[in-house]
Amino acid sequence: MKILVVDDEALLVKGIRFNLQNEGYEVITGSNGLEAVQQVKEQNPDLVVLDVMMPEMDGLTACSKIREFSDVPIIMLTAKTDDMDKLIGFDHGADDYLTKPFNILELKARIRALLRRSRAAAPKEQPSNTLTIGSITLDLDARNAYRAGVLADLTAKEFDVIEFLMRNPNRVYSREALLDTIWAYEYRSDIRTVDVHIRRLREKLEENSAEPKYIMTKWGVGYYFKK
Repeated sequence: MKILVVDDEALLVKGIRFNLQNEGYEVITGSNGLEAVQQVKEQNPDLVVLDVMMPEMDGLTACSKIREFSDVPIIMLTAKTDDMDKLIGFDHGADDYLTKPFNILELKARIRALLRRSRAAAPKEQPSNTLTIGSITLDLDARNAYRAGVLADLTAKEFDVIEFLMRNPNRVYSREALLDTIWAYEYRSDIRTVDVHIRRLREKLEENSAEPKYIMTKWGVGYYFKK
């Protein structure tokens, strides 16, 4: 299970991370609301522990923005004890509230409870045949691609290219190898078709196509998907 902890108090984050890692959780961290939203998009955590008062973007705003694209369980941390503040947090999409200072045992108990409820609420249908790396997910049965949960409109060949690269992450393939594998010599006379498809995939699946994080170029060699 992956848990995202976001708070601008570095010592508090360090303590929470240490205790949760000892429980066997994978822990990722952030220090402000902007990082919280970005980490949920990119890392797809199973639960978020989110402070209310933070720089750049406060926790309530971050919680609302996360709710626009994710149902991940969120525990809000706050120094405020007023019930109205807690109600505001719930209205912004929080699932639970913990007032500082808190007992780390209580935080761990609340995390376990939320994760149990989250698993119980998950659909019991047969699991979908998906492939996920970072913020990019492929539904292999429906042949749909998603970036941070948002459907990307790919052509059939674009899907073939990204599926092949994601099934073989960090392995570099030349243009010729991709032509042979994906197109089966259909476009042997025009190797530039590979470059065109890579450019379009970056535009559709990368947050910033000019500075890709996943669909990478190995200059003078070819392309690969970075894991």
